[in-house]
Amino acid sequence: MSLLEISDLRKSFRTPEGETQAVLDIPSFSLERGQQLALRGASGTGKTTLLNCIAGILSPTSGIVRLDGHDLATASEPQRDALRARCIGYIFQTFNLLQGYTCMENVLLGMSFGRGPDTDAARGLLDRVGLNHRLHHRPGQLSVGQQQRVAVSRALANQPLLVLADEPTGNLDPQNAREALQLIREVCEESAAALLIVSHDPMVLDQFDDCQDLAELNHAAQEVSA
Repeated sequence: MSLLEISDLRKSFRTPEGETQAVLDIPSFSLERGQQLALRGASGTGKTTLLNCIAGILSPTSGIVRLDGHDLATASEPQRDALRARCIGYIFQTFNLLQGYTCMENVLLGMSFGRGPDTDAARGLLDRVGLNHRLHHRPGQLSVGQQQRVAVSRALANQPLLVLADEPTGNLDPQNAREALQLIREVCEESAAALLIVSHDPMVLDQFDDCQDLAELNHAAQEVSA
């Protein structure tokens, strides 16, 4: 059984004019355990909506999103929250770090929604990404590249089965982008976590042997571009 299985996934939103706008229409998609896959996604192809449906942040309009044997589409909100905390790490383009908390506290807070805070494990993760000398710094005291490293540590804090990365290098300069991508891939490989990354950046996409075009999977995006 695949780690992630999607069947007939559809997600629509209501426009301000009261019309229904289809954003996702994906007949089939799967991801194996430990697989690292990049999805090429230009603006309007539904990449963030897809990741949010996989993470259980959004409920699909219809269809199946099965993660580790559990169907997120039919799960209750508390069940989705619990499954996300246990199985998914999410790296956001804007990092979503809490500005009033230190690096260590941001990672520990991520742990609190899953297996529970573990100071030694949090310190080990931050040491792995080269931030052992920044444990008690807040995000505003860090460079953009260092903030990304905290976000990676937080995403791996609960030893997830799947890491989702939404344009994770979008706010980084080319050098930091290459380093961040290498770090994300290495840490996922070391922890045996699958990685699903969406990006429009050729530099990112060229690093993956396994790369698909989201617009080819998503029929709704094909209709918008037609």
